[in-house]
Amino acid sequence: MSVDLVLLHPPSVYDFREKAILYGPVADLIPSSSMFEMYPIGFTSIAEYLENAGYRVRIVNLAVRMLSDSKFDAEAMIKKLKAPVFGIDLHWLVSSHGAIEVARIVKRCHPESKVVFGGFSSTYFYKELIQYPEVDYVMRGDSTEEPLRQLMDCIKHGFEPDRVPNLVWRDEKGKVRENPFSHVPTDLSQLMVSNYANTVRSVIRYRDLASYAPFKGWRDYPITAVLTCKGCNENCVICGGSAAAFRKFYGRDRPVFRSPEAVVRSVKQIERFSTGPIFILGDLLQPGQDYAEEVLRGLEGVKNQLILELFTPAPPGFLKRMGQACPNFCLEISPESHDPLVRKASGRNYSNEDLERTIAEALDAGCGRMDVFFMIGLPKQTPQSVTETIDYCDYLFRKFKGDKRLFPFIAPISPFLDPGSLGFEQPGRYGYNVLFKTLEEHRRALVAPNWKDSLNYETKWMNRQQVLDSAYEAILGLNGLKAKYGIIPSEMAEVGEKRIKSAWAMAQRIDEAMVGDNAEAELARLKPGIDEINAFPVVERQQLELMRGGARLRFWRAFWAWLTGR
Repeated sequence: MSVDLVLLHPPSVYDFREKAILYGPVADLIPSSSMFEMYPIGFTSIAEYLENAGYRVRIVNLAVRMLSDSKFDAEAMIKKLKAPVFGIDLHWLVSSHGAIEVARIVKRCHPESKVVFGGFSSTYFYKELIQYPEVDYVMRGDSTEEPLRQLMDCIKHGFEPDRVPNLVWRDEKGKVRENPFSHVPTDLSQLMVSNYANTVRSVIRYRDLASYAPFKGWRDYPITAVLTCKGCNENCVICGGSAAAFRKFYGRDRPVFRSPEAVVRSVKQIERFSTGPIFILGDLLQPGQDYAEEVLRGLEGVKNQLILELFTPAPPGFLKRMGQACPNFCLEISPESHDPLVRKASGRNYSNEDLERTIAEALDAGCGRMDVFFMIGLPKQTPQSVTETIDYCDYLFRKFKGDKRLFPFIAPISPFLDPGSLGFEQPGRYGYNVLFKTLEEHRRALVAPNWKDSLNYETKWMNRQQVLDSAYEAILGLNGLKAKYGIIPSEMAEVGEKRIKSAWAMAQRIDEAMVGDNAEAELARLKPGIDEINAFPVVERQQLELMRGGARLRFWRAFWAWLTGR
């Protein structure tokens, strides 16, 4: 079957099966693994937009295929795929090693095909990225559906893409050309109209659910996401998607929001093919309480459990309304630290009293689970401060009488402080020492044997070793607290403790091996143990999963609904 564009999602490290790398608690609080196999939501939006323009688009999640089957040959798969254009996402910088390696394979197997990169990190590092000989085009921006359609037209008809907005490319003489960064849409009504229906159709067309799975194990836990906006009002210091980053690097002066009707439509499309949880990305209060109320009104009657998030404590009464519209909803908030001074230095300025009021109101409103996220590696944060965050979690458990719906989590900022974030761009102001600046430096860091050596930052208050030690100590402490209050079963706590203690000890053994004369041989000897630790169940991720075992996919029902228009 002819295909015009193949969208490939790489693993974080392409040859992760062969390398001895201790990944640590890098991806413990997201559905995907340390290979960050979840492709960006933009893949589905691009596929839908181009299909509506008459192009055939196929998504292939190489990372999931490689993780799910140890015998899966990614290069053989790429060789079988035939298309004039291959798109590779470099959205999250953690994909940078795998993205370039996959591009090299594409060019080796299909030298006449064009390779186009896109995503936040592609946009940030576009000057360096276009210098890789495997990369023909870099598409800048957060909404590249229309520019990519124009580029596809140029490739199809043999035109120079000199008028394609946002595009960086090389002309016939090899000169790098930068077209104006002019496509920053303020109306999203033409995007994500029925992208989930299009995905279902593509799965059936190519008979390839495995390549469309967002992450390993998704069929058993089919969580999905719905985007509410492009851009952000907040200026969190560690975030590459902050308001300041969007203004400086992605051309967006202010966020643009999908209409409440569009958000609700996407949720109801998902409800047709899955009974799993649906994560509505973005604080519904960002554009105002009237917007949030309109979305909630539209969500009434949706049977899937909904995951909602707050960037700041909610106004009084709002969470009661959320509970009425979305019974048994899950709510997430990220205060970053228990210490209001550290929180303010990180860009989140509110009191513990307001945080605790929000938790109380959410639980009273029938919240099925309340997730509270803390981070390690923040401005003004010391190892002692990290320890006190765990003490604060103990206080929260006591204050809310061990309510089993309350789930605090803690993790290090890893593997990278986001390029584009205020901390990365103004390190002196926020107390950071940024250790890697270029794309290639970050690519090399991803294959460091010990995860602490992939960290691209230190702070005035914590070096990388202290970040590692504080992370393991804090995760162990919080794991013990959850067992103490019966939040998790003792068996789960024991597995979590074994994993963290084993990883902590292995990190020290790797450091010792790296200073010897036979570092390569020592790493090879340690590799089986490293692989075993990496394969341990991540109990923090298990705690984040809702309805596992009860959720299921209903692809044929969704396909029939798409086919008949009902």
